[in-house]
Amino acid sequence: MKMKNFLSTIVCLFLGFSLQAQIHEIGVFLGGSNYVGDVGKTTYIDPNEPAFGVLYKWNKSPRHAWRIGYTQSTISANDRDSEEASRSLRGYHFENSIKELSLALEFNFFDFNLHTLDQKFTPYVTSGINFLRYDDLYIEAGETKKNEGKNTIAIPMILGIKSNISRRLVLAAEVGARYTFTDNLDGSNPKEYRFSALRFGNLNNNDWYVFSGITLTYTFGEKPCYCAE
Repeated sequence: MKMKNFLSTIVCLFLGFSLQAQIHEIGVFLGGSNYVGDVGKTTYIDPNEPAFGVLYKWNKSPRHAWRIGYTQSTISANDRDSEEASRSLRGYHFENSIKELSLALEFNFFDFNLHTLDQKFTPYVTSGINFLRYDDLYIEAGETKKNEGKNTIAIPMILGIKSNISRRLVLAAEVGARYTFTDNLDGSNPKEYRFSALRFGNLNNNDWYVFSGITLTYTFGEKPCYCAE
């Protein structure tokens, strides 16, 4: 192989890798949410409120992608729905507004090369960090009241499966639990001293919430470079 052809091949391979790294996805999440904590049911996956969001992915390789998303929902729970007698008799209930901004890394179990036209699928896992906005609650005389808005961090643990359904569209189903750095999504552990007498439940365990649903994304970006010898 001549030096000129050799250099051309190296440049082409480099450009092909760089362009392949620029494949993007943008889309929506539609599904439901549920909460796990000191009020209501203790079922981990039991969506009872609608949830929706938007997401963007930068596919760094066929095996992993950076993922940015915004999702919001109302989470709610009622002790009357619990099978635990103590909760059912207590009768507390709440609603809280959840807004999260997430930055995560998505890992595919199988190669998911968006440049090929054949149908493909893969299970995947996602984790990272979420910035969470929620209402600070407290429960007084059985009535749930709002104090003020609060911010915290949550760690997402998402399991899903996805497949391309056309040349440009990818459909996925996923379930994602979020471990939060607060124990007061439900009003059980308000931090202000004036509400200390109103605390209840297990004050050593933080709250969780779960998003379950589907994502539909549209793919775009440069194709890899194919060079002749």
